[in-house]
Amino acid sequence: MKLSNSMTLFLVMLFVVSTNITPQNLIKNVNPFIGTAFHGHTFPGATLPFGMVQLSPDNGTSGWDWCSGYNYSDSVIIGFSHTHLSGTGIGDLCDILFMPAVLSINSDADSTKLINLHSSFSHKNETAIPGYYSVLLDTYNIKVELTTTKRAGFQRYTFPKTKDAVVVLNLGHSLNSDKTTGTYIKIINNHTIAGYRFSTGWAKDQRVYFAAKFSKPFTSYFLRLHNKLNSKEKEAKGIMLEGIFKFNTEKNNELLVKVGISSANIKGAEDNLAEEIPGWNFDKIINDAANSWQKELSTIKITSSSNSLKRIFYTALYHTMMAPNLFSDVDGNFKGADGKVHLSKGYNQMTVFSLWDTFRAEHPLFTIIERDRINDFVKSMLAHYEETGLLPVWELEGNETNTMIGYHAVPVIADAILKGFHGFDIQEAYKAMKASAMQDNFGINYFNKLGYVPADKIDESVSRTLEYCYDDWCIAQIAKLLHKENDYTYFMKRAGNYKNLFDKSTGYMRGKYADGKRRVPFSPGFTGEKNPDYTEGDAWQWTWFVPQDVAGLIKLMGGQQNFTQKLDSLFEQSSEVNSETAPPDVSGMIGQYAQGDEPSHHIAYLYDYAGKPWKTQAVVREICETLYTDSTDGLCGNDDCGQMSAWYVFSAMGFYPVNPVDGIYAIGSPMLNKVSIDVGHNRHFTVIANNVSKENKYIQSAELNGKPLNLTYITQREIMNGGTLVFNMGDKPNKKWGASEDDAPPSMSER
Repeated sequence: MKLSNSMTLFLVMLFVVSTNITPQNLIKNVNPFIGTAFHGHTFPGATLPFGMVQLSPDNGTSGWDWCSGYNYSDSVIIGFSHTHLSGTGIGDLCDILFMPAVLSINSDADSTKLINLHSSFSHKNETAIPGYYSVLLDTYNIKVELTTTKRAGFQRYTFPKTKDAVVVLNLGHSLNSDKTTGTYIKIINNHTIAGYRFSTGWAKDQRVYFAAKFSKPFTSYFLRLHNKLNSKEKEAKGIMLEGIFKFNTEKNNELLVKVGISSANIKGAEDNLAEEIPGWNFDKIINDAANSWQKELSTIKITSSSNSLKRIFYTALYHTMMAPNLFSDVDGNFKGADGKVHLSKGYNQMTVFSLWDTFRAEHPLFTIIERDRINDFVKSMLAHYEETGLLPVWELEGNETNTMIGYHAVPVIADAILKGFHGFDIQEAYKAMKASAMQDNFGINYFNKLGYVPADKIDESVSRTLEYCYDDWCIAQIAKLLHKENDYTYFMKRAGNYKNLFDKSTGYMRGKYADGKRRVPFSPGFTGEKNPDYTEGDAWQWTWFVPQDVAGLIKLMGGQQNFTQKLDSLFEQSSEVNSETAPPDVSGMIGQYAQGDEPSHHIAYLYDYAGKPWKTQAVVREICETLYTDSTDGLCGNDDCGQMSAWYVFSAMGFYPVNPVDGIYAIGSPMLNKVSIDVGHNRHFTVIANNVSKENKYIQSAELNGKPLNLTYITQREIMNGGTLVFNMGDKPNKKWGASEDDAPPSMSER
């Protein structure tokens, strides 16, 4: 039973390959353990693309590096819960926790055995591939295997022969900011239970209903509350409720447990389970999960001589599909942000919108490879607007957390509209966008009045100003599309307000008080004083956030030469930061560039706008090669629901959306010999990098559909029409390619 990790993985892959997975088996390139160490905050368990269930082990440790419930540095497991966040900087969820064990539980005196229930484990006996996870619980000699459907989890426990096999359902389990507020268990029969777990935390009002079935009858049960064991009642309620279910595994040591969940009600959980796992064929569900992942990963097929590159790329692509998550039941019901149960008609309601992160690259990636899901994403945001009067900021399990800054549902919706996704009411969407921009909260009232957010009134004033400017530019583009000329003029004026914070004396975006005076003292980096004007960063990183008008920023800095020198200085500075004042998000440093957090993500591509694309090629390649690896600590910062990974997917292919909404992709340095993107309608967009290698990172020349390409960008339309982009690579920069002002990506000042 104690198989090695490599042998277990081999047997799982042999099973997958022996079924009807397509010949080019892409899931073998995915390592779900990448990002589970250091600050990646990913989880290794089983889930489906954008699925409701994330069935994964929990270490039971609270702390920043356990936001997903698991960190590779740990050696203990307390159970396997059905909801997890991938790569976030705040911890929550980990709901409906099951733990198998071998314990003699007969009376209240035995209740103490359940306190801090856990098992040690070894990574040598731990395996994960997309849609499947297994581990050996050393303390009890129990092998646990996990797989999922969209709305249900499936577990297989292989016990030793014993009369003391138990499965503990711990509904009071909490980690990090989460706190249980109410739990309920009902014994329906000796195979079936149901109930709920309500909690508060990052999601202030979270409700998870469940229905669970065991493959064999439990011989007895206890409902445990306040260290008292009750075996007479069929149901119980309380804050820290547990269910203990006893099984005899003397003759048959395999036990299966399947669990449906719902945010709406118990019936929804029951229906989800009945619809998605009607039988007990565990291996079939593994195979179905593998097929689902194979289909999603097949949207991009790559060729590379490096197996490490394949693992990094496909694991990154896998991580982009961890969120948003399905939220509506098979009958369409879901818990709304107003606390009421709503019905999604004609679409799937989604949740977990980490918009401050994902608007930058992940959502633009979805418009290329997840086209069938775009309307679901937008309609889900509009449902949130209908329930609350505003678009979501950071929506979690039917709750507005208001985490982070900006109103970045706006660029996601605007991008969808401009790229032709019109399966929703565009007029209503525009109304919702304006509502978020015209509210009086979060310094927006000052922004409207003064043209900036004042540093003496609102924290993070510089970052807020810059992001409001960008979001307003996005609204202006939809106003123009809808022929709302007055609105277009108004929002374009607001989009240019970034100029109000640029300080020519220092060359940085700098805080300004309501009376117009600059904040003093000022330092661009983290010193002994905190930098309250910036969000998860400082002036070094935030000065560059003008993606809607890079040409205008170049002019403010005194032209291309000064702009380039300023960029050079960013990457050439010491990478040290003041550990007492800098947030842990400021990581993955090259100079004062911080790949580990999102404000920096577009910066390496800005050389394209200043006639120095070879500098972009050099820096992008350095980031890809030094800050992304195929080890457990292979992410230099929080993956943030896939944004960190989306950056890599784009960059490895050779281009990136500096302005996520203008449909333009700045060219970097391709890392793969060949990329084929399925863009639908039997069309593919192919990127070929001739002679590419670690040394050959510089573009010598390029062709698009057989014609010379000197532009340092391509467009969404060119990608979606299908075609072939060819790069000829070399080990020395061609400083003439893409160097003309006409070759640079267009931006606001040039339109």
